[in-house]
Amino acid sequence: MDEVIADPIDKFITIYQQEHGYNYTLDQMHGKEFRELLPPELDHTLREYINRKGFFRDLKVIKDSQEVLAELNKKYDVFIVSAATEFPNSLEDKQAWLADYFPFISWTNIMFCGYKIVNTDIMIDDRTKNFTRFNGRKLLFTSPHNVMLTEYERVNNWKEAAEKLL
Repeated sequence: MDEVIADPIDKFITIYQQEHGYNYTLDQMHGKEFRELLPPELDHTLREYINRKGFFRDLKVIKDSQEVLAELNKKYDVFIVSAATEFPNSLEDKQAWLADYFPFISWTNIMFCGYKIVNTDIMIDDRTKNFTRFNGRKLLFTSPHNVMLTEYERVNNWKEAAEKLL
C-alpha cells in the first residue's frame, strides 16, 4: 500500500520542512531510505511521526493507481495487503483511506498483517522483503529506496503496470 498506492514520502518531506526546516527532495533519497537523510538528533522522530494517529489518513494517492487498479479489479481478484500491524494507529486510517480512494475494492479484499504471506499470482510491492516468501510473479514498484535493485521485474509507475497486466 505505502509507496505503491499511498505516498508517505511526500508527507515526510512536508513534515520535516514544516517542523524542522529541512527541505528534502526525492533526488536526495535516490537509493536511500528516508531515515538515512535525517541528522542523528532527529533519528527518533520518524517512528514517532509514523505512529501518530492520523498519519496515514491523508496521504496523497500515487498517480494513476486508482484508474489502473479499477481496471485490474475487472480482470483480476485484487487484494490490498499492507504490513500495517507494525503501526497499530495506521489500521483505522488505512481502512478509511482505502474506502475513500479505492471504494471498488471490497473490505473482504483488504488484508492488514505483519508478514505478507499471501498465495496469489502477482504481487506489486516496493519492498523486496515481501517477495521472499512469495512464489508468484513479483513486480517491484519503483520507489527511491529501491532504484538500485536490478534482480526483479520492475514497474516504474501505474501506467507501466497496466501495460504489463491489462
